[in-house]
Amino acid sequence: VCVNYVARADAAGALVREITGFGGTAVAVQADVSDAGQAERLIEMAAADLGPVTVLVNNAGVAVQAMLDTYDPAALDRMRRVNVDGMIHTTRAVMAGMRERRFGRIVNLSSIAALGTALAGNAFYAATKAEVAILTRRFAMELGPHGVTVNAVAPGSVRTEMSAASPRERGPDAERRLAGRAMVGRIGEPEDIAHAVAFLADPKSGWITAQVLV
Repeated sequence: VCVNYVARADAAGALVREITGFGGTAVAVQADVSDAGQAERLIEMAAADLGPVTVLVNNAGVAVQAMLDTYDPAALDRMRRVNVDGMIHTTRAVMAGMRERRFGRIVNLSSIAALGTALAGNAFYAATKAEVAILTRRFAMELGPHGVTVNAVAPGSVRTEMSAASPRERGPDAERRLAGRAMVGRIGEPEDIAHAVAFLADPKSGWITAQVLV
């Protein structure tokens, strides 16, 4: 596993140690995927250390809360460059090798916000995640004939550092309110999303593509 990070080398290093502690092989590589050159370098370094990249998980994301009257073009441009351009850059960086080997699994992280939830302040974030969803389908059409599947996972509210930073999702009261709206009566955990990603990344999922798993 190649663990990509932008600024938190300590957290990336801890994850590498966790993976190697379970007998896996892992490296951490710093790169801002919103920059095409850095995304290409990330894939090159991953391949140099670990071999050909067969699975790509596009999990880099930024969430900016904004309403129409608090629209900040600079902040929202940064969000789109990470959430959308980052996914495009890394996909472009791996696709040649995957095509050549006629095998690849690409899993993108979208959001139920892309489907049109009522949570206030998420309109522009939702727009970026809707773009991830439609590009997942379009990229699947382009890469499918070469043995490469492209799918997405669209989580609901999940207990992460990103959600903890949102005033509308932070704290036990917010968690209880969101859990009350969920069909299974709870908010998600990171492991819930990891299991869904692992399912779509598995070699046995080779006849599933262009899907957004909610």
